[in-house]
Amino acid sequence: MMMKYVYLIGFPKIFLTMTGLHLNEFDELVREVEPLYQAAEQKRLSRPDRQRDVGGGDHPDLSPRDQILLTVIWLRQYPTQDVLGYFFSVSQASVSRYVERVLPVLEQDGRDRMRMPDPGRKRRRKLDELLGDMPEIMVVIDSFEQKVQRPQDSTVRDAWYSGKKKAHTIKSQVAVDEDTAEIVDIPESEPGPTADITLLEESELLDNLPEGVGGMGDSGYQGIAKLHKHGFSPRKKPRGKDRPREDIAYNTAFSRRRIVVENTNNRIRRYQSLTQTDRNHRQNHTQRVRAVAGLVNRQIRTRLIA
Repeated sequence: MMMKYVYLIGFPKIFLTMTGLHLNEFDELVREVEPLYQAAEQKRLSRPDRQRDVGGGDHPDLSPRDQILLTVIWLRQYPTQDVLGYFFSVSQASVSRYVERVLPVLEQDGRDRMRMPDPGRKRRRKLDELLGDMPEIMVVIDSFEQKVQRPQDSTVRDAWYSGKKKAHTIKSQVAVDEDTAEIVDIPESEPGPTADITLLEESELLDNLPEGVGGMGDSGYQGIAKLHKHGFSPRKKPRGKDRPREDIAYNTAFSRRRIVVENTNNRIRRYQSLTQTDRNHRQNHTQRVRAVAGLVNRQIRTRLIA
């Protein structure tokens, strides 16, 4: 009961802590997402194999707004469903149903808010002369891994073991607009051992970049230039030789330009459903990442407008 919207709006700081959104940002989210929720519910209730008439059966204990609030808090804090049910005065089974119904809607909203940079948009960014060969408009690419529960099936266990993290993980790729820091693309999540460059190639992100827009990634994306004419990564150290000073200067300038994706990744990782060990057996992971991306883009857009 204490986490329902009508009570939580009296404590704006707690609301921000629990959801990651200011009250006005959440209210805007509800206004835009609730019609999608209602459309999804109408489709679910009018399915051909339904045995009851529309309006029959049990009715939700929570309003659509509170179901959205519950799901956002679940994404942000990642409590167990029993704990979340206690705070909303509903059963664990109800929490599971609400998350199952609202998460796809938030994913759709997140995808709707991802847009590639506009090549015609004027830039005020002063480019480093060392990076003069790079396009002015760039998409910056990175990835992050989340620990998952150890698969019980020994035949698939190794496929999820990341030597880098020394744990079983799932990997997500994030692409952001260098100028605004907004997320422009989230492909399907992949097993943690998947190489960054392989994940990038499979995502076909570079193929979908508008003309004149380039892509840049860290040292994990060596070979990106072979995938796209405007693909860039840091310069590698020559084997058996010292790194040239000009390469050090280039890589420093390169890092300064791609730091924006690190900042956006930090915003994403504040949502505990993508930071704590995954308790959902890797199910619907892409939905979660895209839903969180939509919430993060709302935060970033609000601050850009302000």
